[in-house]
Amino acid sequence: MASIFTKIINREIPGHIVAEDDNYIAFLDIMPLVKGHVLVVPKKEVDYIFDLEDDLLAGLHLFSKKVSKAIDKTIKCTRVGVAVIGLEVPHVHVHLVPLNSMDDINFTRPKLKLDNEEMAAIAEKIKKEVKL
Repeated sequence: MASIFTKIINREIPGHIVAEDDNYIAFLDIMPLVKGHVLVVPKKEVDYIFDLEDDLLAGLHLFSKKVSKAIDKTIKCTRVGVAVIGLEVPHVHVHLVPLNSMDDINFTRPKLKLDNEEMAAIAEKIKKEVKL
């Protein structure tokens, strides 16, 4: 069965997409830790990050770097943190989280609940700054 991320990639379900190329896609996390929390996903459905082919793994990080630069320009933060946990969805994904404190990347804390309009506005701002 396709992962929820594959369904976003295939446009079977909506996602607030901020960047996309032939191999990767980046979209807002629907349960963000902070505003501007983005997930970067390879389009190839692989469960574990270290099972990716070397070129796809390297490309994932380079694509994530471009998205993080856009987040940094758009969201007020000290820096953009990176986390790879991989337990929530069986599809490789990198969390890019705007940080102003260590607690901003604490995955055990309650998630934000943002309405669709606010998510769309955040996504559009980030999307405008992505340089692929």
